[in-house]
Amino acid sequence: MEGVSRGAARDPPAYQNPSLNDEPSDSTSDHLLSLLQLDAKVTVSLRGFKWKNGWQRLERRYNAAMAIRPKTAVIPVAGFGTRVLPASKAIPKELLTVVDRPLIHYIMEEALEAGIEHLCFVTGRGKSAIEDYFDHQYELEETLKKKNKTAILEMVQESVLTAGRTSFTRQQAALGLGHAVWCARDVVGREPFAVILPDVIIKGKPKCLKEMMDRYEDGANIIAVEEVPNEETNKYGIIAPKGEWSNGAVEMTGMVEKPDPAEAPSNFSITGRYILQPEIFDLLESQEPGAGNEVQLTDSMAKLLDQQKFVATTFTGESHDCGSIDGFLKANMAFGLDHPQHGDALKAYLASRG
Repeated sequence: MEGVSRGAARDPPAYQNPSLNDEPSDSTSDHLLSLLQLDAKVTVSLRGFKWKNGWQRLERRYNAAMAIRPKTAVIPVAGFGTRVLPASKAIPKELLTVVDRPLIHYIMEEALEAGIEHLCFVTGRGKSAIEDYFDHQYELEETLKKKNKTAILEMVQESVLTAGRTSFTRQQAALGLGHAVWCARDVVGREPFAVILPDVIIKGKPKCLKEMMDRYEDGANIIAVEEVPNEETNKYGIIAPKGEWSNGAVEMTGMVEKPDPAEAPSNFSITGRYILQPEIFDLLESQEPGAGNEVQLTDSMAKLLDQQKFVATTFTGESHDCGSIDGFLKANMAFGLDHPQHGDALKAYLASRG
């Protein structure tokens, strides 16, 4: 353009010719952080600054400065559902119904209530019906319209989210929960995110993830926990608290998988709801198989705990493990008894059974 002096191209002094193995100076981080604050889109271009530890430090400072909250929920749905066979032989276990809607619908409702903007489903072979559940069924919808069944039509359309709010990525082999979460890395990007295990639905108001989001602190990892009988700690992943509980939350020093009751650091079990920082992907990428010869999410979380803050938080309500027959039956009873339309009929039936 006429009248504009371009001058010679040069690097800004603050980050001129950095060594890839050197920790960036505070002035370098401040300079790059200021760029990020001007325009979040330059995050991608700045990924080229691959210092040994510098990018992760800058990334944490950026997320904190921009007050980034989790916007994506990763929902692993690739499992075979072996604990509920043969029910899950032809139907994904996530589509088994609790009262009048499938498990995955409850998970969707919990995520949306918490302010999650994008649902990333990690699927496997034979799970395409889950994707169909979040799409229009035009013939069905047109039939309901013609028959003026408006209430049913509205319920059917509840799971049809705005275009672009769902993603489906494939886990080609059953390599564990940690591997399933890692499969979502490119969808999540370098931001904090939630993980919701669809085997577990939680009955309570507000829902569990909403309470976790209300407690969220920039840069922290949060795990939902609930108290279990001391003699049953060998059935669950148990957290090790640091100090005293305050307002239903406590900082963690570690976690132990199915400890003997005599050696358990607490009686608070991990419930299947997490808010994690993006550095977990870096650890999962190189995580060796653990228990069951699978890549375990808890193994990488234990490593991340040495670098970042982890907080355990309780929640309102009760959890139901619908990945087991007993838990599935209990969930149907709990949700059924409180159902506004069907609750009275179920109560009457149970009363008649004595």
